[in-house]
Amino acid sequence: LCRGGLAERLCRLQNRERSAISFWRHQCLSDDKIPSDKSGVLIVRILEIFEECTIQVAICQQLLQSPATLSPEDAVINAEEPVLKVLFTRETAAHLKSRPQDVIHIYPPWQKLLLQNADVPVIMNTYFSQKVLRSEHSEAREKTYGLTKMLIRKNIISLAQTFRLDDVDDKLHQEPSDNQVPCAPQAHNNVDSKQHPLAASAVNDSLLEMVESQGAVGWREVQVQVVIQRVYCLPAREGYRSHTQGNKRLCAAPVTNSDPPNVRLCLLVQDAYGMFSEVQLQSLSSTDDIEQYCRRWEGKSCCLAGMKILQRTTRGRALGLFSLIDSLWPPVVPVKVPGQSQDSEMMTTNLPPPSFCYILTVQSGEIHMKVDEEEQISNLYQPPAVHGLKEILRIDGCNGRCSFWAQVLYQRLQTKHSVPIDQREMLLFVTDSTLQNVAHGIPKVVAVSVTASCVLSMEIMEALSAGSQLVFFKDALWGNGRIICVERTVLLLQKPLLCSAAGADLSELTGPVRLDELDSTTQASSICALRGTVVGVNESTAFSWPTCNRCGNGKLELCPQDRELLYCNQCSEVVTTPVLKMQLEVFLSCPSRSQSTVKVKVWHEIRAALFVLLTMLLFLQTYEVQSVLGKEVGLLNCYVHSIASHPNCVVLEEIVLL
Repeated sequence: LCRGGLAERLCRLQNRERSAISFWRHQCLSDDKIPSDKSGVLIVRILEIFEECTIQVAICQQLLQSPATLSPEDAVINAEEPVLKVLFTRETAAHLKSRPQDVIHIYPPWQKLLLQNADVPVIMNTYFSQKVLRSEHSEAREKTYGLTKMLIRKNIISLAQTFRLDDVDDKLHQEPSDNQVPCAPQAHNNVDSKQHPLAASAVNDSLLEMVESQGAVGWREVQVQVVIQRVYCLPAREGYRSHTQGNKRLCAAPVTNSDPPNVRLCLLVQDAYGMFSEVQLQSLSSTDDIEQYCRRWEGKSCCLAGMKILQRTTRGRALGLFSLIDSLWPPVVPVKVPGQSQDSEMMTTNLPPPSFCYILTVQSGEIHMKVDEEEQISNLYQPPAVHGLKEILRIDGCNGRCSFWAQVLYQRLQTKHSVPIDQREMLLFVTDSTLQNVAHGIPKVVAVSVTASCVLSMEIMEALSAGSQLVFFKDALWGNGRIICVERTVLLLQKPLLCSAAGADLSELTGPVRLDELDSTTQASSICALRGTVVGVNESTAFSWPTCNRCGNGKLELCPQDRELLYCNQCSEVVTTPVLKMQLEVFLSCPSRSQSTVKVKVWHEIRAALFVLLTMLLFLQTYEVQSVLGKEVGLLNCYVHSIASHPNCVVLEEIVLL
């Protein structure tokens, strides 16, 4: 808001107004009585209630004094008492929970509006209102009806009727009979299916209309139909533990502990007008469920109810969310335009991308989310557009979403000691046939950075630990020469049933994987192939140590029962065939970087029996460095730690590809 402008001043005024109302209601509740000051108080008895344009309209009869001593039988309507039309906002109506024959005290500053050609005055500014219980009979009636939801008639006023358009069909001037719900309270178990809140209201197709009409407190009695564009998980900032009941109804309940995985299932939905909303559902008991939800729900239509607004976010506040929305814009089919005729020529896709998005979450209790899994895929659904890595590297711009199918060759956890392990980034080095078949100019391997906010399933983690895998990266972020997996990026072991390849070469790798050789274009935090001649050895850093052949534990001890054997505390077993790991730093002379000092940390593993191991340890103590100088090193697969220009030095580490 512009500083000092009308909008900012109005916002401050509304905030002060809400604070004053909340304080007044709290004071009335804490005092547990009606305020004693009756000067200027308007006392009315409600005769009829209906809703119009989200405002509750009460036809009331003004009373000169509060009928606290009158019984309901004595409370006879007097024709001489003036009739008023009292307007209550949605929030005030929800607070009062008024019914016909209730007596309401309206405290200043209420205002009376006299309309031309109207005999009934209108009472506005009724924020400071309080319902009065007159007798024991009234209290009993309040307890009886307090558990039921009163159905209120809603008058549908079309814009055409409001602006008195001449070319309007007469049907628009008539109130639909489905919306004429009787005002008498009824118990839910006696309500006919046509009068049930979810059945009485037609399914809406506009998220924005639902939000504007139902308010921030959420809606229970109405439904909105949307299309599920994406299914993903987000780290849960607020704990909710969920239970699934069948395939179409979910429940959410607060979590008392934060046992991992603490992630929440989320949907990115779009309505018929093209507006997006993120729906945060329940926490998942296992992140492996995300793949089945993607297959079952993406592209399907669903009806949402029982939602409330968690946040209204904008493009500047949620760049990640809007980068995903932008990848789905413009819509693949024409969408409805608010306020215009819905003829085919008016349903255009030439619309600006959304500038705001509502984050919806579930209210306490059951979630009403009906997904028609048997229905065909919606025409509004946009499956992920799959590209080859070569095509992605040539895309201009930044912060765009991309999807690709790639072979993971190597993974490495970023070693930032000041950051906890569960918050560190992980690098996945991937390739595909489009990169392997390129001669020059484009790298053969690309690093994909996986941030801590990207939720990975245990299935993915276990598969990567087992070996090289083909992984589908859905909605990764591309920009400034980097591919990053952030929030709302999904990694799958199986390609989705629906995806658009757009003519990309997605054939699998057939031959051995080739890495780029070390040269002047090699960058830090990348992997490459290295060849050269050994010109030096750093003897001060050379060492070796035995490790467990089962768990890899490098801290073996002598067995207490037999001092000639090694013992692993993690396995609680004797290690008879340990793995000898050796580390050696060598300096190479590389023709591709003749002006640089190339230092490589070389690792070796030797599996041997214990007596062979002891012999090799004795041999290493008398190992002569001169025997390795001048030897040619073949193609080593290496990870580039750093590249410095002063002094001109390249530090690498030998790695083993998955």
